Amino acid sequence: GALLVSERIDREELCGTVSPCSLSFEILVENPLELYSGVVEIQDINDNDPVFPSSQARLEISESVAPGVRFPLESAQDPDVGINSLQTYQLSANPHFVLDVQTRGDGSKHAELVLEKELDREEQRELHLVLTALDGGSPPRSASVQIHIDVVDANDNAPVFNHSTYKASVRENTPSGTLVARISAYDLDDGPNGEIVYSFSSHTLAKVRELFTLDSATGELKVNGQLDYEETKLYEIYLQAKDKGVVPGVAHCKVLVEVVDVNDNAPEVTVTSVYSPVPEDAAPGTVVALLSVTDLDSGDNGLLIVQVSDVNDNAPKSLQDHYDVYVPENNVAGIPILNVSATDPDLGPNSRLSYALLQGDPAVSRLFSISQENGTLYLLASLDHEDQVKFSMMVQVQDGGSLPLSTNLSVSVFVTDLNDNAPVVLYPRPNSTDVVAPGTPARHMVTKVVAVDPDVGYNAWISYTLLQATDPSLFSVGLHSGEVFTARQLREDEAPHHTLVILLKDHGEPVLSSSVTVTISVDEMVKETLIDLTDVAPAHDPRKHVTFYLILAVILVSAAFFITIVSVGIFKCYKWRQSKELFNNSRSTLYRTPGPFNHIDAVRGGFTPPNFYHQVYLTTDSRQSDVLCKKPFTSSPLGSRQNTMRNGEPGLYHQIVGTASRLPKPAE
Repeated sequence: GALLVSERIDREELCGTVSPCSLSFEILVENPLELYSGVVEIQDINDNDPVFPSSQARLEISESVAPGVRFPLESAQDPDVGINSLQTYQLSANPHFVLDVQTRGDGSKHAELVLEKELDREEQRELHLVLTALDGGSPPRSASVQIHIDVVDANDNAPVFNHSTYKASVRENTPSGTLVARISAYDLDDGPNGEIVYSFSSHTLAKVRELFTLDSATGELKVNGQLDYEETKLYEIYLQAKDKGVVPGVAHCKVLVEVVDVNDNAPEVTVTSVYSPVPEDAAPGTVVALLSVTDLDSGDNGLLIVQVSDVNDNAPKSLQDHYDVYVPENNVAGIPILNVSATDPDLGPNSRLSYALLQGDPAVSRLFSISQENGTLYLLASLDHEDQVKFSMMVQVQDGGSLPLSTNLSVSVFVTDLNDNAPVVLYPRPNSTDVVAPGTPARHMVTKVVAVDPDVGYNAWISYTLLQATDPSLFSVGLHSGEVFTARQLREDEAPHHTLVILLKDHGEPVLSSSVTVTISVDEMVKETLIDLTDVAPAHDPRKHVTFYLILAVILVSAAFFITIVSVGIFKCYKWRQSKELFNNSRSTLYRTPGPFNHIDAVRGGFTPPNFYHQVYLTTDSRQSDVLCKKPFTSSPLGSRQNTMRNGEPGLYHQIVGTASRLPKPAE
C-alpha cells in the first residue's frame, strides 16, 4: 500500500500561480472491495530566480525635469509562490534617484524611480544604475537589470566668449581679406542649443561694418575696406554670439583694432613768408624766408631724418690686452686653443675685423695660425714641454676701413708638462764595475746611481728600489738618494762578484720607470791599499782627546753665537742709518734685489755627456756634499729634473770636491 512518486514533480508546471497546489487520487481495495479517495498537496520550494523581461533598460530624462517626478520600471517575475515569490527591489547608490517599491492589489511588487536631485547634462551626460529584484527564500534568489539613463540637453547655458575684449593691430592700406582677429565662444549645451552663430551687435556703427567683415561660423574678423591711419586710429567693434536654441542665449564681446601708421605721406614744405628783394648789403644771418614742413604721418614716419655717415674713427678694442693660454704637451695637431675677440663701434666695412699673427719668432709662424675671420688661434703641431716651455706672439686686429685702424694684442702660450719621459741613468756607465773590500762594515756607501728625469715637478721626482740582487741581504739602496750601501759587514768568504738591478721610478701619472745594472766586485787588493794608507797616517787613539774636543766645541759654539749677535746688531744699525739718510733727503725707499746665491757654475765630470749642461748646488740630504743637476729652463732646484749624485769611485769623488772648492765665486 505504499504510494510512490513515479516522475519528478514541478509545482509551477502543474499549478502555476495557484496555491495551494493539490493532486486527487482514488485507491481501490479488493477482498473486501472498498474505494478510498486521497489528496496530495505539492509544497513550493525556492527553486526559481526572479527574471526581468530584459537585461538592460534605457531611459531618456531631460535635465530640466524637476525633482519628485516618478519613472516606472519594468517588474521582475518569479514563478514561486508565497514567501519564495518576489518580495522587494534594491537600487545601486547614486546622488540623483531613489527607489519606491509599490504593492499591487494582488500582492505583486513593482518599483518606480523617483528624481531626488535635479540633473545637469553639462556636468554628467549619462548615469548607470543597477536594479536588483529579491525573493523571500532562504537563501534569497535575485536578478539584476542595468538601467542606462541619458540626460537630455536643455538650452540652459548661454554662449561664453574666451575674452571679453580682444585687441588687434593692422597696418593702414592693408588689402581686403586680411585677417584681423579670430574670436571664439563656447556653449556647454549640445545639438542646436550648443551651435554658435557670430554677428555684429547693434552697437557697431554702420561705417565699421563696411570696413570689416565677420564670418558667422568661424568668428574670423577680416578687413573689407580701405583703412587710413590719418582718418581713424582706433576702431571699437562690438560682436555677439548666439546659440540656435528655441530661446537662444546671447554673449557679447568687444574688439579693439589699432591702425598702425605707414609712411604713405610725403613731407609738405610751405613758404609762409618771403622777404624780397634782399639788400645787397644784408648782413649774414638776415632772415630771407620762413618755411614750415609738415607730414601727416606719425612718430618716426613724420620726422625729417638727417643721415650721419660713418667715419672710421675707432680702432678695434678688446676686453683684455694680453691672453695666457695653457696647453698640455703632446697635443693633437690642428686643435683650437684660444678665441681672440674684439669689437669696433663703427658701422659697415669700418667695423669688419680681421685677425693676423705678426711676424716674429719663426717657431710661432710654424706652429700657430689664426683664423682671419673670427680670431680663433689654432695649434698646427704637437708641442714638447722639454723642447720649449713658452711661446710669445702678437695678434693684430684690423678693421676694414679705407684707412684701416688696428690694435695689437699679446698672447703667451705655456706648454704644461706631462709625464712622458722615463728617468735617464747618468752613472754608473754600462759595463762599469765598482770595487769593495772584504770586511767592509755595514752602512758603507759603495757607489751611487745618478739619474735625471727631463720632466718637471712630481713627474721628475725619482725613487730607487732594489729590484734584484745576487745576495739581497748584502746591499741596500737609498729610496731618494740612489746611494748603494752595504746592509751588513762583508765576510771574507763572500762571492767575488755581485750584480744589482735597481728600478728607477718617477712620481708622475702614469708612473714611468727604467732600470740600471750595478756590478760590484769584492777584491782583497782594495783592502790592502786601504791598510797601506792607514799605516802612513800617525797612529792615535780617538778616545784620548774627547774632553778636549768637547771643550773646543763649546768654545766655538759660544763664539759663533756672539759673532751672530754682534753681526745682527751692526746690520740693524746700518739699515736704521740708511733709512734715516733717505728720509732726510726726501727720497723714496729703495729696495735692492739680493743677488743670486753663490753656486758652482758648470762642473763637468768624466761621467757627464759633453753636451749636457748643469748647475751645481750644495745639498743637505746626504752625509757629504752632493751635486744637484738642473736643466737651463728650470726655475728652481725643487721644481727641476733633479737628483743628487755622488761618484762611487774614490779618486773621481775627491777630484770633484776639490774642483768645487777651488772654483771662484761668480760675480753678481
